[in-house]
This record gives sequence, C-alpha cells and structure tokens, in this order.
Amino acid sequence: MKKSVIAALGLAFAAAAQAETIGDVSTTFRLLGANNKIVVEVFDDPKVKGVACYLSHAKTGGIKGSLGMAEDTSDASVACRQVGPIAFNGTIPREEEVFSERSSILFKHVRVVRMADPKRNTLVYLVYSDRVIEGSPKNSVTAVPVPGDMPLPLK
Repeated sequence: MKKSVIAALGLAFAAAAQAETIGDVSTTFRLLGANNKIVVEVFDDPKVKGVACYLSHAKTGGIKGSLGMAEDTSDASVACRQVGPIAFNGTIPREEEVFSERSSILFKHVRVVRMADPKRNTLVYLVYSDRVIEGSPKNSVTAVPVPGDMPLPLK
C-alpha cells in the first residue's frame, strides 16, 4: 500500500467516535456465560460539537458471547440530540461514517453514518449493520436540526 492510502485509513479510523456504555438490560437468561443483553452507549459526533448519539444494540451472551466469538443480531437504534451549543470542527462531507463497532469476531459491524440535509439545515444519523457478504436492512434514523443562523459547512 502507498503511504498516502495508509495515512488516509489512519485518519478515517482516528476520526471515528468512541462510545461509552451508559447501561444494559438482560433479555435472555443463559446458564453458562453472560446473558443476552441490550446495551445502551453514547458517543459524541467527532466533527459536530454539541451533538451526542445514543445507540442501543443487541449483545449475544452465552459461552461464545463471553469469549467474543458470537455474532450479534442486527437490531440497533440511534437517537442523536443537541446537548450543547452546536459548533463544527471544519467542514463536513455530505455523508460520513462517524461510528463503527464490531458485532462479530471478523465480519460484522454496527455503523452510524451522518448525512447532511442542507435544504432543511439538518444532520441525519443512520444506524445499520453490515457484513462482508451480506448486510441487514434493519436500520434506524434520527435527525438533529442545526440553528437557522448557522448553515451546514459542507465540503
């Protein structure tokens, strides 16, 4: 790989948000290993100060889940909210992945993509699950309006 490609990949991964766990609830009792859960996490949009996204998603328990080898289901929901004054860290693209978390040992991720709707001056966030071969149509969407006096700084 060329150095510029490696650098670009590094920047893409560095820009992705890190989530912190707010809490979880058990959905299925497992005699061996952890219970199946719904986990609620929060992350701040890395390029939009004042916006936090709350993500709920399934975590498979049991022995495989406890060892990190189980594949989580594609069920996820996202709710992004303005939690402070909105400020942009430079320009933003019309569409950008802002969060990714592994949901199986190799091939599956839960992803959150931010999309810009300049006509309505709104940020739209979509959560979905993908897999190398086949993704899932299960998804959830939320939107955060940007104050009218502050246009979206699109690239």
